[in-house]
Parts: sequence; C-alpha cells; structure tokens
Amino acid sequence: MQNGNVIRPRKPLPRRVFAYGEFIPLLRVFNEIGIEEILSELCRDSDAQIIKMLACNRVLRPLALQNVGSWAEGTILAKESKLHLSPKTLTSFMQRLGESSIPAHFVEKFSGKHQHIDSLVYDITSLSSYSQLNNLLEYGYSRDGDDLPQFNLSLAVDRKMGIPLMYDIYPGSISDVSTMHNSIKKIKSMGLDFSALVLDRGFFSANNISELVSQKIGFIIGAPFQLKEVKGAISKTHASIEEARHMHLYEKKPIFVTDVTVNVGEMKLDGFIYYDMKREQEEKTHLYTRLHETIQQLEGITLQSWMNPQSVFEETAKDLRQYLSYSIKENRFTIEAKQNAIAQRVNRMGRMVLLHSGDFSWQECLSVYRQKDIVEKNFRALKTSILQSPLHAQKAECVKGWIFILYLALMIHFRLMYMMRKSGLLEKYSVETLFIELEKLKKVELENGELITAEVTKKQRVILEALGLCA
Repeated sequence: MQNGNVIRPRKPLPRRVFAYGEFIPLLRVFNEIGIEEILSELCRDSDAQIIKMLACNRVLRPLALQNVGSWAEGTILAKESKLHLSPKTLTSFMQRLGESSIPAHFVEKFSGKHQHIDSLVYDITSLSSYSQLNNLLEYGYSRDGDDLPQFNLSLAVDRKMGIPLMYDIYPGSISDVSTMHNSIKKIKSMGLDFSALVLDRGFFSANNISELVSQKIGFIIGAPFQLKEVKGAISKTHASIEEARHMHLYEKKPIFVTDVTVNVGEMKLDGFIYYDMKREQEEKTHLYTRLHETIQQLEGITLQSWMNPQSVFEETAKDLRQYLSYSIKENRFTIEAKQNAIAQRVNRMGRMVLLHSGDFSWQECLSVYRQKDIVEKNFRALKTSILQSPLHAQKAECVKGWIFILYLALMIHFRLMYMMRKSGLLEKYSVETLFIELEKLKKVELENGELITAEVTKKQRVILEALGLCA
C-alpha cells in the first residue's frame, strides 16, 4: 500500500526465451546409452558440454561450424553450461578433439558396454570434400558419383538396437576388402561377442571369406550374381524353385526357398536361394520403364558436330548402356535393345542368394540380411540430415573430430527412432516432425533470473509420456 492505495506486486517479465523441448529426448538418450558417463571419464566438463552441444546440433539443425555458436546461444544447454562458442573456439576445439585419443577411447569404452549382441551389420561409405589440404583425402571409388577426393567411413551397427558400436576412417584409395580386414581386427580386439557379421555382396571375395572362416567369425553375406557358381545355381533351379515343396510364408507373404552350396576358392559355403514373385514383377516393371524412357531420350537427341556420340550415349544411358546398342543416322541415334543381356538380367529378378557360416535357418538368414538396411539408413542420415556433405574441413584432425561428433549424432538419432518405434510414436511422427512439435516448448528466463517452463500442449504431453519423459 502506498499513499492509501493498494499496489499490486508487479510480476517479473520475461527476459529471454530458450529452446528446450527438443532437447528433452536427446539428453535422455545421452544418459541412457552411456554417452554422458563415458565423456565425463575421458574429458573435462567444458569439453564434454561442447561435444554434447555439437552432437545435438547435428541431430536437430546441422549448421556450418561458424553458425553453431549463434544457434547455441538460444538453447537451454548453453544457458545451463554457460557456453560461449565462437567460430575460432569451435575450430580450435575440433582440431584438438581430432588430435586427441578421446574418439578411440570412447569407441572402446562404448563397445565394452555392449559386449553381447545379436549380430553386427557392417558396411562402408565414402565421404567427399572440397578441401585440398586434407591428407586423408584420396581419389577412389565414389559411392556418391562425384569427382571429389574422399575418405572412407566404416560402421559396425548392432542389428537389434540400430546403434553404431564402432566406426573407422580410411583414405579413399583403400579398397573395401582391405578396410574390412582392418575393421575385423578392431572388432576382435574389442571383444565384441556376436552371432554373425552381416555383409553386403560388395564384400564378397575369396580372401574375405577365407579370413572370416579362419577366424571363426560367423557371417551372412549376399552372393554376387556375377559369380559363375551363383549363376549356375540360379539357372539350375530356375524352373523348379516355384514347386510347392519350396513354398513358404514369410511375413504372411509367399516366398520360395531352396538350399544351395557354392564353391568359393577351396571352400564350400552353404546357403539359400530365395525367389519372391512380387519383387520380380516390381523389378521387371522398373527395368522396362527405365529402358523405354532412356531409349526415347536417346532417340530425341540431335547430335552436333562437336559431340562425341559414345560419350553422349554413355552419359545418357548410364547403367543401362549394357542393355542397349546404337547406330547413327542423320545425326540421330537409332537404339536397339540387347535381348540376350536383358533376358539374363530378367532371369535373376526376384531372386537372391545368401551364403552363411554358422547354424542358420533360411528364415534367420533372410531376417538378418534384410535388416542390413540399418546401416544404409545410418549412412543416409549421415549424408542428409546430420552431415552437410561434401565436407569443407581443411585439416585431417578437424575431419576426425567431425566424424566423432557425427558418430555420436547417429547413435542419438537411431536410439530415438528405437524409442519412438517401441512406443508407437513412429506410426504418427518422423524424427523431424517430432522435433518440430517439441521445439514449441520453451524455457523462459524472467527478469529476476528465474527459469520457468512454458505450458505444455496436449500433443507435447502425449509425446513425452509415450517416451517416458516429463517436461
């Protein structure tokens, strides 16, 4: 009361608003799978906070390093940890992280927490860079089809959880065969206990198979159709595989399966041939549609005097050029389809050959192999939502630091997907749309310094309760 008048106390006004809701599931994952604990053992608290911030940025809103600091200022993480991340500070930190033993020790400790797993899915991708100063970069086979120098990244992923347990970086010129050889050594040294290594047909070679067998590593691997014995096995069973005795139901759909034994060098590998009628029809439709479109495109080109017809043909037909031939009349292509080559391709459609070492049924082989797309999803997430590729980092140490941050981001991303799938949220939301809903939930700092949480909406509450979280 003042001068006989009642004075109502003025409520503190909002001073700043911080991003909060989208961090709730990320921080839970950080703690739940042990990232927080391991980082606290390996580095000082301020460095662990920077790593956490960078990994969250890669999952939520990947930005160039010079822009991360501005984004971080508006987050609850920066407020609570008092982080001030200038471009110079972050560049220096990334180089220091790449030079340190933190990434290697983290992988060792993290894999040590996941010793007993179902199966490891292993694959390799290439990452390109515009940098001319990075001694990791070499020219090699590019899986992205660009002409930039690159380095190779391998991932070994727990099939059941979808989490990458380990990764490794190799110069771009090193072959997949050599890369796998070194990765197997690393996997063995870490003592990972798994029932099978799941490999794409790109890893199929007598040397790789021999090494896996000699080291008594169980595996399931796709067999390439180019292999003479695989071709023979498919031809031999082409007519009989549709017999009723080979018919089974897999995920409520008919599939035909027959045993096969294939010689690889001096070894004999057991396996299965699978035939899926629906897949065969889909593959035929896709091939013939592409052939038709490519023929029309080629025959619509008017060749100029400065054009090289062979180069134009190859650039236009791409991977279909082996099924087409051409002649030139009045500066135009006349295209003919190679019926024998097309027939050979069609005869393989809907068919797959899986070979294995270990006691696996046809169901187990098929189920495990189909889930190799876990690694492919990891790579897609890495190159799209998590990684701004091609990389612009100038030094090898910075690249190594970045890859460690990306590795953590992949773990968080796919662990969150696992939580969403288990709770049923994945039927309604993608990871991205879930973040869009949660990022509306803010922390508000009042004039007196107090932090309060804004009102939680019904949708946000449903999401957080489904994930076992609270605002």
